[in-house]
Amino acid sequence: MTTLTTAPLAPLLERLFEEVATLSPRTSAAIADLSSEERTRLMRSKTEYIDLYARLKDLPLPVSRETGTLLYMLARNSGARTVVEFGTSFGISTLYLAAALRDNGGGRLVTTEFEPSKVARARENLKAGGLDDLVEIRVGDALQTLAADLPDTIDLLLLDGAKALYPEILSLVESRLRPGALIVADNADHSPDYLARVRSTAAGYLSTPFAEDVELSMRLG
Repeated sequence: MTTLTTAPLAPLLERLFEEVATLSPRTSAAIADLSSEERTRLMRSKTEYIDLYARLKDLPLPVSRETGTLLYMLARNSGARTVVEFGTSFGISTLYLAAALRDNGGGRLVTTEFEPSKVARARENLKAGGLDDLVEIRVGDALQTLAADLPDTIDLLLLDGAKALYPEILSLVESRLRPGALIVADNADHSPDYLARVRSTAAGYLSTPFAEDVELSMRLG
């Protein structure tokens, strides 16, 4: 039995994903006036992405069930005790990662979210899942919130915020990634600069696409 597959977390995740199924960014009135080209441009801009995510502030934008399970498995198998997450949203991916920390015997998860209303939802979900004691949520721009007071060594990094900032967030935490640390980047195809970096062994990474929308990387020694 694991934290992930038993109450209170298992039924909570089931309920959250049922809610997610009714809230699709593709059908949201908030971005109905944007063409697909404009959405892509906003996602790849290092400044204008703020407008896009402000429009989506009421949507969960979670990882998939499969990616959530992958996060749990990677964190468990690696014995992770310290995790950093960029992009909390409603805390669904945070729940998977915190469950792995619980089943690994404890640890610290530092996550950051730009939108205060999403932070409130995430805190509610973490409390409902009985995992809030493992998680520190930082509110604000990740370029500031992750610039200081990080764990001395980081075992796993999840990138699931503004895609254009993936290279900058990686730079903030890179010196603390232990050899063998794992980096999971969701929808990394929207950040070609990031992919070029982690796919270069000269930059200190081993990386491969995983499934349709995840880039899985490892920090080399």
